[in-house]
Amino acid sequence: MLKKTDFYINGSWVAPAEPNPFPVIDPATESEIAEISLGSSADIDKAVTAARAAFPTWSATDVTERIAVIERLLTIYRAGAEEMAKAISTEMGAPMSFSRDEQVGAGDWHIEGFLKAIHEIEWERPLRADAPSERIIKEPIGVCGLITPWNWPMNQVTLKVVPALLTGCTVVLKPSEIAPLSSLLFAEMIDAAGVPAGVFNLVNGDGPSVGAALSAHPDVDMMSFTGSTRAGSAVTKAAADTVKRVTLELGGKSPNILFADCDLKKQVEGGVRFCMENAGQSCNAPTRMLIEASAYEDAIAIAKETAEKVAVGDPHEEGDHIGPLVSQTQFDKVQDLIEAGIAEGARLVTGGAGRPAGFNRGYYARPTIFANVIPEMRIWREEIFGPVLAMTPFKDEAEAIRLANDTPYGLAAYLSTQDPERARYVALQLRAGMVRVNRAPFAQGSPFGGYKQSGNGREGGIFGLDDFLETKTVAFGDMFS
Repeated sequence: MLKKTDFYINGSWVAPAEPNPFPVIDPATESEIAEISLGSSADIDKAVTAARAAFPTWSATDVTERIAVIERLLTIYRAGAEEMAKAISTEMGAPMSFSRDEQVGAGDWHIEGFLKAIHEIEWERPLRADAPSERIIKEPIGVCGLITPWNWPMNQVTLKVVPALLTGCTVVLKPSEIAPLSSLLFAEMIDAAGVPAGVFNLVNGDGPSVGAALSAHPDVDMMSFTGSTRAGSAVTKAAADTVKRVTLELGGKSPNILFADCDLKKQVEGGVRFCMENAGQSCNAPTRMLIEASAYEDAIAIAKETAEKVAVGDPHEEGDHIGPLVSQTQFDKVQDLIEAGIAEGARLVTGGAGRPAGFNRGYYARPTIFANVIPEMRIWREEIFGPVLAMTPFKDEAEAIRLANDTPYGLAAYLSTQDPERARYVALQLRAGMVRVNRAPFAQGSPFGGYKQSGNGREGGIFGLDDFLETKTVAFGDMFS
């Protein structure tokens, strides 16, 4: 069994202040595959002290040198892609093909995107042409605490660590204790890339201890958190006494609006597959499918056929199947919500509670579709984070918009129609940070983030870089006249 109990602090692997072993579980087999250690406030103190000491030198380093470090990191990351894919597949259950192409590929894509976007930053500029002596200056915010989730490990680690380092910040990373192996491997890559001691630090631990200590630490200038809305609220409260900047990327319950004039088969099939991708464990998954009433029953039939073709299988094998949920806790949550949907009167189209046929162990869930879901049901309001889709009809644009926005979340939204005017009108009415029309993809560097209880701040490209920068105004009198 793999033993990875040390933390990466001040450029070295160091033992925790106090031993606190914690098992890493393979969700496909429910067996222990590794042991890490959960840290404490003492470990956070050590890591923050290292980051604080490194900040003056790193922040003053020329941006070209910081770019060169991240370019080396990208080369090392690409060379270690297969090892990273195996780590992610083992720790959180993504099938190898998906882990390699999507999970690891997301990190590669974001690092590359930040290396392009860093050249767009104006580090110093005049306020306006008529005020040339007043300069607007961008500076790194300082020491940043980064807390990342288990569902897309490298996607989120690269979205936080890379822009922080490029802008001159130093960091303390707390990855998910459920899926820490990929982040430990990433720390090895950081070391190999020659990131100076103290600039990047990693401490494993849980939210109530390490996460809280990091969020409340007086020498941390910013917290960037991705995870549940409940945990994001806890981070914000812990950070409040020191009035540090907090950026949050939280949950979602994204609507997918299908008008009758769209290519119904293509859009329903695509919507179902997207919902089931990563075993439904994506915050931007289109988990509420709203269909114009005249096409509703046809859409249900297509969705049923599509979901029943979604294969569930061993994540350690290649293929386009989905793997297990990440943990017993997540499995229990998904089962509870499926049972709630049945109890509250939703129409079970396919799937249901329990494991798929052929599985008697592992945290596998059945691809499940409910129809006739109404806003009063838990499966409409709560983020399930499993392969579960809720379908409901609407009669017109106004009702589609009302139903789509009837959620405490506002991360993503999707709609399909062949009417350009309708597409623009509806897209602008949706209270979500990201809207895709007819499954149009987002470009590299697009801002990722949401409205309402889906969080604040944006990740990716220049938007993600700007989150780690302070804006300073300096008026120089007659010096620039």
